[in-house]
Amino acid sequence: MIKKAFIVLFACFISTNLFADFKEGKKLFDQKCAQCHKGYISFKKLKENFYERNNTLLNLKTPTENMLAWAIMDSSRKIGDPNDEDMRTVEIEMYLKSYLANPDLNNSICDKSALKYYNKKEPIQISDEEAELLAQYFMGYKKDRLKNMPKPKKTLTKNIKEDRVLKKAQSEGKHIIVYATSKTCYFCKKMEKEVLSLDEIKNKMDEDYIFLKIDVDYESLPFNLKKHFKGMTPTFFVLTSAGELLNIYPGAWVKNDYLQILKENL
Repeated sequence: MIKKAFIVLFACFISTNLFADFKEGKKLFDQKCAQCHKGYISFKKLKENFYERNNTLLNLKTPTENMLAWAIMDSSRKIGDPNDEDMRTVEIEMYLKSYLANPDLNNSICDKSALKYYNKKEPIQISDEEAELLAQYFMGYKKDRLKNMPKPKKTLTKNIKEDRVLKKAQSEGKHIIVYATSKTCYFCKKMEKEVLSLDEIKNKMDEDYIFLKIDVDYESLPFNLKKHFKGMTPTFFVLTSAGELLNIYPGAWVKNDYLQILKENL
């Protein structure tokens, strides 16, 4: 009898769960959570904020909505089994109710490197229905995000014709530098302002190199460099006039170090 009653109760719970709506969950989040948790911020900018600028760029006191969704659904400390959606919903509901009732940062599933910047959260009691709606919201967040904001398709920029670049490099006796950058990269902007914009640097590059700037968020790296790219911006690839890779320099460089890079590859 006990086993049968449990099955009936569990079936009723799952049946009720089917009525939970992602849109209603979003509405609840906007009403009760958005006043503390900011909306979507790209992970590229979040990484820059926390790992490169010690939270001085965004000054976040709580995780953003996409950080919460990622922590719950995709992080190494994610909640539940991705292969069992029904049970996972139950586990997320239980986690939300438990953590919000006793919000201890030491028990948080959020990125530990960001926790030190967050304010201590006051306990909040939420109902079973609210926990269910929020669970549905977080479970559907990624799919909804991708549907409404598809990732840009990367293409090789029309301004770069590899054969023409190689022909120019060979005729002028120059090497090639491919500069992998991003508009959201703080250290790229810093290096462009403090190093790459200097006349001494520009003259040296013009003398010995063909310089190609590639925004990796929207453009594919030429000369099959994608297989060597580790995702760090800035990264400088130095190639021969025949397009053969000589060296890779990830990270930003000060003037004298960058001049040394230009010299040691000749």
